[in-house]
Amino acid sequence: MEQQKTTSTSYPELSSDCLPANFLREELPHIFRQEEDGTEGKLRVLSLFSGCGGMDLGFEGHFIANRKSFAADDERIERVINDDWLLLRPTRFRTVFANDILPEANVAWNAYMRRFGHSPEIYHCQSVVELVKAQQTGADIFPRDIDVVTGGFPCQDFSVAGKRLGFDSQKDDKGQFRTDDKPSEETRGKLYYWMKQVIDITRPKIFVAENVKGLVNLGNVKDIIQKDFASADGNGYIVLPPKVLHAGNYGVPETRERVIFIGVRRDALRPEAIQALESEVTPAEYDPYPIPTHAGNIKDESLLPAVTTRDVLKGLKEPMETADESQRYYSGAKYLHNGSQGQTEINLDGMGPTIRSEHHGNIEYRRLSAEHGGKQAAELAEGLKERRLTPRECALIQTFPPDYPFVIRKESERRFILSPSGAYKVIGNAVPPVLAFHLATRLESLWPIYFNAPKA
Repeated sequence: MEQQKTTSTSYPELSSDCLPANFLREELPHIFRQEEDGTEGKLRVLSLFSGCGGMDLGFEGHFIANRKSFAADDERIERVINDDWLLLRPTRFRTVFANDILPEANVAWNAYMRRFGHSPEIYHCQSVVELVKAQQTGADIFPRDIDVVTGGFPCQDFSVAGKRLGFDSQKDDKGQFRTDDKPSEETRGKLYYWMKQVIDITRPKIFVAENVKGLVNLGNVKDIIQKDFASADGNGYIVLPPKVLHAGNYGVPETRERVIFIGVRRDALRPEAIQALESEVTPAEYDPYPIPTHAGNIKDESLLPAVTTRDVLKGLKEPMETADESQRYYSGAKYLHNGSQGQTEINLDGMGPTIRSEHHGNIEYRRLSAEHGGKQAAELAEGLKERRLTPRECALIQTFPPDYPFVIRKESERRFILSPSGAYKVIGNAVPPVLAFHLATRLESLWPIYFNAPKA
């Protein structure tokens, strides 16, 4: 199958309001010149439904995060940049394959992930259905020796914000409305089945699947998906009971909740690990789900306080004052008086709303006017105007690093390679990188007790 070509762009010169100019100019390029190029000694990750790379970035680590997202003595911190930002250490994981159907996601992923030495060729802008069918007809699509498969299969059909059609999706694998009513395994609501097919083909030691919280309350959908995943490779996987993770409990300033499925290949496990994972209650030392670090929706004084939107938006300039194009451009959709999604102002002193992949009119407000119920009196008194969140602000709430380019122009042209509309879409679809980092580092820590060391 012919690979759809990746759009060629030069990495844009970054201007970040959050990071010191000398760090951006002098230190950051040096850090990434030292980044390992290759997979020797790494655990190889095949990423499905990759989007703009939230899960992939979290699995690889070595990105900039807010200091309040981690305890000061967290051993996963490589260095402190300033009072507000730090650099996380790299993990053992390395992405060797990624895919998504959205061209905007392809552009965003490559604009950032190239600094890790990733070739644009590893990103496949095709449907997972197309990729699996090509593999089944003899094409060499998927890499060998895969350790982990990750995938946030499309969630619109399970979301409480949508029609909750689930398996009866009206759209196909490319997100287009179907022209027939015939039962099919290729609908958007059954794309997890094709992720299972990839697991059959590649036989990873572990897979991680992500979806919206609403899935667990949609009839027996959760049980069906769990059973189907367990049947991969001839009933070869132990699939842990799925767990809903609240992003706010892991240092993300967002009320985002996602259900996570984790499966482990039985014949790769140590005997004691099999016993532990097949127990009615998984022993804590073998539990692959990360332990909460912050009191997002948990009342526990031993945990760090929830990260707020004010924490991650600190230092940002207003759009008319910044050189950061991801901050300069934002939705100009007018305020709607109908109480629909997106017509509320974020709470600067609390967690932000779930950032959605929505049209401009559904993007939450950074600041509402007094007439529309705005509560930022001091800002309004300064003459600051009502406006919606910028792509940069949405991305920071999602815990993407402040040096991630989301709005990208063509060289010497006024046109965009990645427009603000496209940026909103891919940011809202993404897994928060900090949440993914917690998942990755938990699995990394369990690897030696799960699996036998590879033969030298």
